[in-house]
Amino acid sequence: MTERLKQFKEIGKKIVAVCRNYKGLTAAQGIPNPKTPSLFAKPTTAYITEGQSIRIPEGCNLLYHEVELGVVIKQKCSNVAVSDVDEYIGGFVLALDMTAKDFHNEAKANSRPWFLSKGFDTSCPVSDFIEKEKVPNYRDVRLWLKVDGAMKQDDSTADMIFSVPEVISYISKYITLEEGDVVLTGTPDGQGPVTDGQIMEAGLADIVSMKFSVTK
Repeated sequence: MTERLKQFKEIGKKIVAVCRNYKGLTAAQGIPNPKTPSLFAKPTTAYITEGQSIRIPEGCNLLYHEVELGVVIKQKCSNVAVSDVDEYIGGFVLALDMTAKDFHNEAKANSRPWFLSKGFDTSCPVSDFIEKEKVPNYRDVRLWLKVDGAMKQDDSTADMIFSVPEVISYISKYITLEEGDVVLTGTPDGQGPVTDGQIMEAGLADIVSMKFSVTK
């Protein structure tokens, strides 16, 4: 099973993500915490791995970084209770949810879908698959991100509004999750812009780290 899940980028069919899922983020934005998880999706063509560059999409003048804990689904997961979610977690991945923020803002201002701002090619840089046993307490694990060596995001998953099991259970009520699918669980406060030539380094505690460059 683990060997198959290492190929999550090839066997998974979708990336389902949650926005505004950290208390520090909603506090910084001056908005109330959501009552239910707010979902969006990315295509699997958004994946890149170390050695590949994040490409600023054509026409984008404001690209944002967002570091996240990703959960790799082990098996078909439909209408699963919160208490049973652990059985469906196959492992983890460190991910960046890159966002064309100007596309995002314009779409929201005009009441239009904002799929393009989140789903463009190279918008989901990921680490290699992380075995479940290497993250024994995913409910309280450090996420961090540096831009050109300066710390920009540094928080714990303990600050989540909806826990990983709550997020996955909620998604599974409406959308069947399948083997290799990835759930992105939200980003902590500190998300911000990156530009051509900058280097991002991100990590999940001291379990894994990764570096990506940004290019036009």
